[in-house]
Amino acid sequence: MRSSLEGVRSLCFLALLVVAAAAHAVDRHRVDQGWQFRQVPSTGSAVSPEVDFTVWRTASMPGTVHTDLLAHNLIPDPYVGAPEADLQWIGLSDWEYRTTFEATAAMRGAPRSELTFEGLDTFAEVFLNGEKVLDADNAFRTWRIPVQGRLREGSNEVRVVLRSPIGRLLPRVQAMPHRIAGNYPSPYGDEPKDVLTANFVRKPGYHYGWDWGPRYVTAGIWRDVQLTSWDIARVQDLQIRQDRVTADVAEVTAIPTVDIATPGDYAIRTWQVAPGGRRTVVATRRIALPAGINRIPQAVRIERPQRWYPAGYGAQPLYTFEVEVLQGERVVDHRAVRTGLRSVQLRRERDAGGREFAFVVNDIPIFAKGANSIPFDMFPSRVTSAQLRRVLQSAVDANMNMVRSWGGGYYESDAFYDIADELGLLVWQDFMFGGGMQPAYNPAFRANVVAEAHDQIRRLRNHPSLVVWCGNNEEEIAWKYWGHGKTLKEADPAFAARVWDGYVQLFDRDLRRVVAEEGGGIAYWPSSPSDDMAEVANTPASGDMHYWEVWGNPARPPSAYLDITPRFMSEYGLQAWPVRSTIDRVIGRDDQRVDSPTVQAHQKFMAGKGNERLLHYIRMEFGEPKDFGDFVYLSQVMQAEGIGLAARHHRASRPHTMGSLYWQLNDVWPGASWSGIDWFGRWKALQFHARRFFAPVAVAALRKEARTTVSVVSDRTTSRRGEWRMRVMDLHGRVLREERKPIDVPPLSALRLGAYDDADLLGDADPARTVAVFDLSVDGEPASRDVVYFTEAKHVAWPSSPVQTRLRHDRQGATLDLTADALARAVWIDFGTLDAEISDNAMTLLPGERVTVRIASGAAPDALRDALHISTLADALSAPSSPRSTATP
Repeated sequence: MRSSLEGVRSLCFLALLVVAAAAHAVDRHRVDQGWQFRQVPSTGSAVSPEVDFTVWRTASMPGTVHTDLLAHNLIPDPYVGAPEADLQWIGLSDWEYRTTFEATAAMRGAPRSELTFEGLDTFAEVFLNGEKVLDADNAFRTWRIPVQGRLREGSNEVRVVLRSPIGRLLPRVQAMPHRIAGNYPSPYGDEPKDVLTANFVRKPGYHYGWDWGPRYVTAGIWRDVQLTSWDIARVQDLQIRQDRVTADVAEVTAIPTVDIATPGDYAIRTWQVAPGGRRTVVATRRIALPAGINRIPQAVRIERPQRWYPAGYGAQPLYTFEVEVLQGERVVDHRAVRTGLRSVQLRRERDAGGREFAFVVNDIPIFAKGANSIPFDMFPSRVTSAQLRRVLQSAVDANMNMVRSWGGGYYESDAFYDIADELGLLVWQDFMFGGGMQPAYNPAFRANVVAEAHDQIRRLRNHPSLVVWCGNNEEEIAWKYWGHGKTLKEADPAFAARVWDGYVQLFDRDLRRVVAEEGGGIAYWPSSPSDDMAEVANTPASGDMHYWEVWGNPARPPSAYLDITPRFMSEYGLQAWPVRSTIDRVIGRDDQRVDSPTVQAHQKFMAGKGNERLLHYIRMEFGEPKDFGDFVYLSQVMQAEGIGLAARHHRASRPHTMGSLYWQLNDVWPGASWSGIDWFGRWKALQFHARRFFAPVAVAALRKEARTTVSVVSDRTTSRRGEWRMRVMDLHGRVLREERKPIDVPPLSALRLGAYDDADLLGDADPARTVAVFDLSVDGEPASRDVVYFTEAKHVAWPSSPVQTRLRHDRQGATLDLTADALARAVWIDFGTLDAEISDNAMTLLPGERVTVRIASGAAPDALRDALHISTLADALSAPSSPRSTATP
């Protein structure tokens, strides 16, 4: 309810701004009506002789070529079936968009007029009334075009020609005697596999395909277009720089950037709207301003500020600051921004183990719990605020406090960061470099990136959720350790030196400088993983780590996560398919086989052969799936249990380890991936497990080499009192050993409770029929449990004892009671094609235990009852599997 009310307040606030702007001396108009698009005739015809793509058709704004073609039913849904190969012609074609807008005599005569494109993807030629006014070459920049003197009273035409990035760059890259590394070669022939153009253009890298998403090299006007005219002054930007924030006082500087068209005497007045809604003037300054750009800092002091905290550590009060520019008594323009007051630092003190890597907010060291976010759709203009909120709310509901916005996509919309601010989700923000190597040896390329960085930092710097800017994803370790740097040094040492020198200039100097100048005190980190440009990167002693030996190296089981204790784990992951209801939306049941072409089209790892790796990890623990449904179910169980093992280990290693961000939070389309939430927003088993292993106070029982270490972890800032309990029992619930002890849990801690050898726990019991259950009960906290198994699930004779259910309905909705006579591992509740939100799932039921979950669904009670299906490991593994079983589902 709180988020909904804040959303209503935000809408009302924006409406007031629009009304107020109309009374001021600045005219702002969105240019979003009447747009048309077509294929540029000179680039040839498309694959269908029945369709003329060079005819003008209506277009959405913002939008992309693919979504506009889809809206006219000119292409199939790019996500359904396997149409990818047949749609690559779109990325090889040039496209153009056009519209007209009306300009008044006042706009035509204004001394300042600006046509602004907030997102052009990517090589774009912009024409106004037939005159070329812009050549754009960066999808991440805001392009501001001065158009005073070019407007006509009445109708004006804007036309945008979008050139194929592959067509533009391919001859240039092919001509290089030695090439720098790219990411994923195209399997479709639209560019040669040894000539990768993506890293030479400032465009979302994932459009060229990734190991979790398709290849759709789209184009479009993907963010808003606006025409602004003013004759006196315009507030172009407002920075709220937080100089010092404590419990007693917040000292901030409000810095409006004002473009003056009429020089003269002005007053700058700053308002503050406190979280409770009280609006007061906090600063006024009278000043003579010359024509042009002026930055006008004003000091603001707030006594006893309401500080903003990450999720789980406190509330997220948000202040609004508004700056007005007055000429005499008349307000000629204003601008308002929202922010939260907090102190933040990336602490890197030296200690006995190397150097720490910890985010500290309001003097509290935060253990970062979360995941990496990727783009929410292949076509970003169709991502809605509701879609963003659903996923980010799911992150908070799973006790996450951080997301890493990964560098192979795009800088997210304002809505993404607004929602993160409201929810208390810290954001690790990559610059948009997803891997491989960049042509940073080219000064023009670097200058383009620096301009992009200025644009994006200015847009995002007031968000309290943003806590670090990172130069790139994996480019430092790719050069140092993945072979390309060595190969290029051997082939052309001089060129290799230029490539690395350009990298150092861009990522160690240029971007670091821009963040220092513009970021308002936010930390800069040159790459992920990195040790701040030290010789050795991706090390457990210092900096952040990516750990892909599990999954990337099939010889390494998930238990190998326990071998690495990082300072901050910013990537690790295991793959799984989404639930069947999601798969059914894009792949027919007849095609749902591990090796079917359509299934392989939605499995991008290993160029479609990733199910072989997934089966390998399933077989390690569970044996051979009986059919495709069990393959999907077991993939989710394997993913959830493996990631849970790693996350608990990271948390139990506090304070040496201060972050655990798994790969990945969300999906770009419906398919196999490392996500915990699929493209439709449905939770996989991993997301339910995350709510438990990321709980503020939790127990972690970690078994390695026949020895189990038990710890209690706490993110609470005050001590807690409770009890922990250990039971060794057989699968039918007979308790063989039990311990109970009271416990005082220190704040912000990982407390080791003890260690047990298998022989101590089992005695003479059969390891294939025995488990150790560790429970934690702490006042004011949800109960926490971890279960230790002494052999792989495939070697256990699971009792044939189905879970009993009782579905009840009341005024609040439906509840489902579950009980089992024998231990039921990996219980999964499913309602088939009916959408239902389940309060808990993917759980383990102890013998005789009763669990009640709530069901939220629009379906009728009888429909829910008929659709209910329960899966457990006992169903999937009806008999102990032979290690030699190799049948393919």
